[in-house]
Amino acid sequence: MTLYYSLVFLLLVAEMTLFMLLIVPLPFTIRRRMFTFISESPIIAKLQYGMKITFIFILILFIDSVNRVYRVQVELAESNKNQGGAAVLGHERMEVQARKFYSQRNMYLCGFTLFLSLILNRTYTMILDVLRLEELVKKYEGDPKASGKQSDKLANAGNVGEIGRLKKELAAKDRDIETLKKQSEGLSREYGDLSDKYGATQADGTPKKDR
Repeated sequence: MTLYYSLVFLLLVAEMTLFMLLIVPLPFTIRRRMFTFISESPIIAKLQYGMKITFIFILILFIDSVNRVYRVQVELAESNKNQGGAAVLGHERMEVQARKFYSQRNMYLCGFTLFLSLILNRTYTMILDVLRLEELVKKYEGDPKASGKQSDKLANAGNVGEIGRLKKELAAKDRDIETLKKQSEGLSREYGDLSDKYGATQADGTPKKDR
């Protein structure tokens, strides 16, 4: 197994471990703290960004492995056809079978890694929704612990790390821009009104004194 396929295998093992950690039954408070930490940690955000790039390379490896399996199948079919339908024998057959095995192994390895990444993402989202619903039920039941900082953090736990913080800052800047636009429009209207009044007084030739 080459180096990059060994790294893909290690990533698959890490995904399996993470999936087991997600489905392990834990108390509500511990699980809530764990998910709020994931959502606020900048390290997790950078790791998630790096994993997205990694999965793009794994997708390329998966496509290449599928192509190799197809080419081996075509080569095996052509060899059987050239020999009048007889099976390929000897070392040639062993070589083709070995290439087919390695290509299929790489295809399954990359495919399961990509598939498990989708399952992890969906499982994380579902658990997060369940935690929010549990928090909402606790609020309806009058639990005082359900209205603290942890509850607010859990409500905003959809955005991970720096990405969530930057989105909040961008939304705040958008609100500031809208406020400045409204203020500028108000100043423009006032300036227009003052210009009209000043023009009217100059046209009459009797400028009014300020009282």
